[in-house]
Amino acid sequence: MDELRATPEVLYGAVLALLLVVLLTPAVGGVARRLGAVDAPERRRVNVLPVPRLGGLALFLGILVPSLAFLEIGRETRGLLLGAAIATTLGAIDDFRGLAWWQKLAGQVIAASIPAAFGVYVDRFTFPLLGIHDLPAWVGIAGTVIWIVALMNMVNFLDGLDGLAAGVCAIAGSTFAVIALSLGKPAAAILSAIVAGASFGFLRHNFYPARIFMGDSGALLLGFMLAGIAVQGLLKTAATVALFFPLFVLAIPIVDTTFVVARRFKYREKLYAPDQTHLHFRFLRRGFSQRRAVLTMYAWCVTLAAAALATRFVPFRQHGDWHLWPTLLAAAIGLLAVAFSVYVIYALEIVKLANPRVRRAEREARELKSA
Repeated sequence: MDELRATPEVLYGAVLALLLVVLLTPAVGGVARRLGAVDAPERRRVNVLPVPRLGGLALFLGILVPSLAFLEIGRETRGLLLGAAIATTLGAIDDFRGLAWWQKLAGQVIAASIPAAFGVYVDRFTFPLLGIHDLPAWVGIAGTVIWIVALMNMVNFLDGLDGLAAGVCAIAGSTFAVIALSLGKPAAAILSAIVAGASFGFLRHNFYPARIFMGDSGALLLGFMLAGIAVQGLLKTAATVALFFPLFVLAIPIVDTTFVVARRFKYREKLYAPDQTHLHFRFLRRGFSQRRAVLTMYAWCVTLAAAALATRFVPFRQHGDWHLWPTLLAAAIGLLAVAFSVYVIYALEIVKLANPRVRRAEREARELKSA
């Protein structure tokens, strides 16, 4: 709380971003309709009416303006904002006219390389039992670029149901802001809060039934920003535990992408080909409505965020001594996150794999598709 009083820009940035996105999104939707950037209903999509894309343009303006207003525009911040502009432009081109997978990947690598070139990369790390060690610059830069590109695609994969990606990014941004404040990283905290505010504002128009989609322009932007903030504000602390904060908070897109990629490797399918094997589509096939599926994944994300916050703020171990009640509280929060995760994985994956009839039906469907 003291950190928040000392850095009111965290709240100011979040509120301004929210208001800008709420006000700008309808205008962006109108422009998208005029340009023909509209998602028409088809077999792989869940919308039953045409919905405009390009919502990422409103998100970008909602992030850019508060950043210019409340952040000291140093070298690292310039790198993040410039990379965000490139990511948004790349996604907007794909939303409007479409790009080949290799063109999108090349553009993502370029966007991810910008913050690394401006100093946003992991240059040291704490290895258990070995202490703090500096990383070679090329290792830190390469790892950072891979991390940013990976998260851009993970958020893009997650953007399959109304409000899902925006809500998960809003929760992640809020959590990052709190953690960054506690780590003494005000710039990362303000930027995280701005991303959260923009995402919450976009939900006003994107939650079911959505009146606009963020499209690749929004998904690539939010994935880029969260990945960059995780490096700038969390991973560069050189603390081992800081590595787990982004992994906890962003576990949903990470788990979703891991399952999809593993399945495509297993069945020798193209990694970049769209399909309906993502976790949110599995919820729908289990009988969940769009609204219920999204709210369930929000709840899952909140439990994971709570586990990350408990790791940071619950004083279960101080000065080498364990404290009973804080330890029990942290353990209870962690068990809740694990239990929710196990429920989702069991309901959507293990049950299906353990059912021979479902397994046989899926095999027959694949054989019919390949015939």
